[in-house]
Amino acid sequence: MSQHLRTAFRLASDGLPVLPLRKGKVPFGNCRACVRNACGGRPNMKTPGPCTCPHPCHGWAAATTDLHILNAPTWARAWREAGAVAYHPGGAGLTVVDLDSAEAIAWARASLPATQTVRTTRGEHWLYQGIMQSANAVRPGVDVKSSMQYARWLGSGTGTTTALPDVVRALTVKESAPVRPTALTVPALAGVGECPHRIATYLDRGIAMAEQRIIEARSAVHATVYRTFLAVLSTHGRCGCLTDAHTARLFTAAQAKGESPRHCIDAWTNARTRLGL
Repeated sequence: MSQHLRTAFRLASDGLPVLPLRKGKVPFGNCRACVRNACGGRPNMKTPGPCTCPHPCHGWAAATTDLHILNAPTWARAWREAGAVAYHPGGAGLTVVDLDSAEAIAWARASLPATQTVRTTRGEHWLYQGIMQSANAVRPGVDVKSSMQYARWLGSGTGTTTALPDVVRALTVKESAPVRPTALTVPALAGVGECPHRIATYLDRGIAMAEQRIIEARSAVHATVYRTFLAVLSTHGRCGCLTDAHTARLFTAAQAKGESPRHCIDAWTNARTRLGL
């Protein structure tokens, strides 16, 4: 067993979805059945994603925690030729802020909360607990890797992973979101009943899971957004902990999938009405 495969086994056993990288630090190309996504990627969809192919195809989507798949004969050649091990941050509930220059690191130290830090060949990876939309070049020397993206495994680094802060989420909104602040002015809910949140991260984890559900929607986006809003409100909508900032995160995720501000407000209002809020 190669060193890379041993590392992959250890990480997968800890719940981190992993995949092999070529010596150029890129995923292995698709097999003949999957080349140019001829297989359709996810079942019945023409977007990259896991399919029934036994090879490590489709880039980040090949990442897995299944030890049998990692050790399968169809993966053997990839592990023999691998130059590194990568992982899917979003699949592990993580976001990686990739800092590729001294200037980027200086910015992070001045602007971001301290968290687990891993040294890279050109800079540092800052790891946060939480999932968001990935984006490259959100500012000079800074990439965000989370959902539908991979990052090289370079060790566990130092420090303790902390919750994904809004300042990191805002990096992708500034560059790509068609969201206007006026579209997010939804009244906060008044406190009703006993607050069920035992720890501070409970609500943030719930919002992050809801964002991921919307981001991963490949069809019936309208219905997915409404059902997600309904689930969030049914769990967090009666105690007063749900704020405009949380609502803004959900609206941002929905608009990134093509929903209009009007659709977001309608879905939110309909969900509140159904729950009697």
